[in-house]
Order: sequence, then C-alpha cells, then structure tokens
Amino acid sequence: MKIIAVGMNYAEHNKELNDSLSLQDPVIFSKPESAVIRENKPFFVPDFAERFDYETELVVRINRLGKNIPERFAYRYYDEVTLGIDFTARDLQARLRKDGLPWEICKAFDGSAAVGEFIPKEELPNIQDIHFHLDIEGKTVQQGHTADMIHSVDKIIAYASQYFTLKTGDLIFTGTPAGVGPVSEGMHLTAYIEDRKVLEQRIK
Repeated sequence: MKIIAVGMNYAEHNKELNDSLSLQDPVIFSKPESAVIRENKPFFVPDFAERFDYETELVVRINRLGKNIPERFAYRYYDEVTLGIDFTARDLQARLRKDGLPWEICKAFDGSAAVGEFIPKEELPNIQDIHFHLDIEGKTVQQGHTADMIHSVDKIIAYASQYFTLKTGDLIFTGTPAGVGPVSEGMHLTAYIEDRKVLEQRIK
C-alpha cells in the first residue's frame, strides 16, 4: 500500500502559505505505508522539527489495479472516501524549499498520515460537492468544500496513474483547504464529512 498526495490543490491554502500558484498539473508527492495512523491512534509529536501542522484532506481508496487511467473512467477506481490529516513539519519544509531540496522528510515521516473511517461513496453526494471540516477541542478550525479543488479527484487519479501503477488499497490524499495550523501535545482533533465524524485524533 502506498499514499499518493497532492499539494497546493486549494487556492486559498496556497495564498496562506504565500504561494498563489494555480498549476496546470497536480503537484504529486508520496508517503510510505509507515506514515499511516489508523484506528484513531494518537499522533506523537516528533522532535526533529519545531512546528507540526495539521492539514485535513479528503482521501479516496483505490479499489482496483490501474495504469494510464482516462479521467472519464477514474470514478471506477475508488469506492470509499474518508478524511485524513497530512501532518507536516512546517519549519523543516520551509527550510528545504528555500534551499531547493526535496521535502519528503517533512511530509512522509512515520505517523504523518492519519486516516479516518471510510464511507462508501454512494452514501455521499457528488465527489466534487462534499463539505468537510476539522474541529480542535470542539471548535472548527478548518473547513473545505471539494468543489473548490483546483484539480478534481478524477483528474488527480488519471494524472498520477501515468507515473504510478495504482493498486487496490492505495490511498489518494487530495489536498488541503485553507486553515492549517500547528498542533501541540494534549490537543484533541475531530474531523467530519458533512455532519458525520470519521476521524478522531489525540496529540501526544
């Protein structure tokens, strides 16, 4: 199992990071299986950076083998969705980007990808018309609407499959909206698709 993730897929998030790019193609990076946190297990704050941010994202799970998938058929390759949190070592990322270096270590470290409870996509509205949000201690801190994606879920799958064979169980993190922020020990995070809680995360 692998995670394919998309960066800079919401314009307002790009602005909050002082990057107003609206790129023609999705920005793709990956995370290994060791990044996954399942079953609401806690996120343990590492000691190799000063600031770790939450980034809440819609996640789809691939349900069949695919390569060079046409965008018009991409919907056939996933059947469940959830929310995930892409934990990011923000100060480390800034330093790496400034130096023009790859930044996988700030995104793909162990435990950097919390994954919630999956929902069959048939139970939800159109994949590009889903509202989601993240609460910390009961207060909403991040909200997203998949209609605001720069690159749709189906385009992401089609694009990524040109370079990577997608396999059953692979996860696609589709990008985060505006509202990212730091986590600290003791926080309690909950994430919702529409009004359905799918992820609960404690920071330790």
